[in-house]
Order: sequence, then structure tokens, then C-alpha cells
Amino acid sequence: MELRAAEGLKVKDQRVTGYAAVFDSVADLGAFKEVIRKGAFSNALKSGVNIRALGFHADNALLGTTKAGTLTLREDEKGLFFDLLLPDTTHGRDIAELVARGDISGCSFGFFPVDEIWNGELRELLDLELVEITLTPNPAYTDTSVALRSKINRRKSVQRLWLDTVL
Repeated sequence: MELRAAEGLKVKDQRVTGYAAVFDSVADLGAFKEVIRKGAFSNALKSGVNIRALGFHADNALLGTTKAGTLTLREDEKGLFFDLLLPDTTHGRDIAELVARGDISGCSFGFFPVDEIWNGELRELLDLELVEITLTPNPAYTDTSVALRSKINRRKSVQRLWLDTVL
């Protein structure tokens, strides 16, 4: 599998929203560059497979799942949008605090490539099997976003979201 990473608010009411991936945004991964094309997530989302939201790609930091309805994913014109209801757990409270402070400003995702094209050093992802999205402070993609909100304060400033790469 490949990997790419508030004051007065109540944790049980908090949600994290943003884009886990943005289409047509080139990421420099060192040995090569990569771009996700529109529609790359559509088959994965239609499949109904359970996709997890994690903290830092750690299985023991589970934050939500599509099966439980605590993670909602949709592909739109911009990219892969997510809406995550944070759990009232140590990991959930920690993530809420770190996002609110700006320490976590990015997102990543874990996937298996299904269809890709290589043009020299540029890898274009056309279809992929999505396994997870992850909140992380060290992402590789720079054009994504994350925001923390609650029932009390639904709008927080949108922060840049970075996707990290672990190969």
C-alpha cells in the first residue's frame, strides 16, 4: 500500500472537514512527481468498501470509518472531500486540539494504484483503491485543506493541508 498525511469547543461535537486530495495538483515526491486526476476515487467510493480515518497512519489511532458513518467521503470537481466526526477518545481529543492549534494542518491517504500512466518522471493516478485518509502534520501535497468545527462554532479558518508520503 502507498501512503500520501479550539478554545471552548466540546470534543463530542467536533468535526474535521477538508480535502484529502486535490485533482491536478503536482506533488514532488523526490524520485518522481505525482498528480491525481479527476475521477481517481470514484470507483473506490462506489465499491462500498470500508475506508478508515486515522491519525498519523496509525491503526491504533482510529478516528472514524465510512461503514459506521463517522467518515463521509465524496469526490467533487476539486478533489476528495471528507467530513469526519471525531470520537470522544484520547486520539480524537488530541487530534481536535492539534488541528485547532494549527499543529496538524494536513491530510494524507493510503491507497493501492489500479490505473496509472507514467510520462517520464510524472506519475498520473487515474484510478486507485482507497484504504484510508490520515490527519498529519507532514503531508506531501500542498493544495488541500482542513478545518475544525463544532455545533457551537461551525466555521474555523481553513488551513493548508499537506499529504505525507511513506514509501
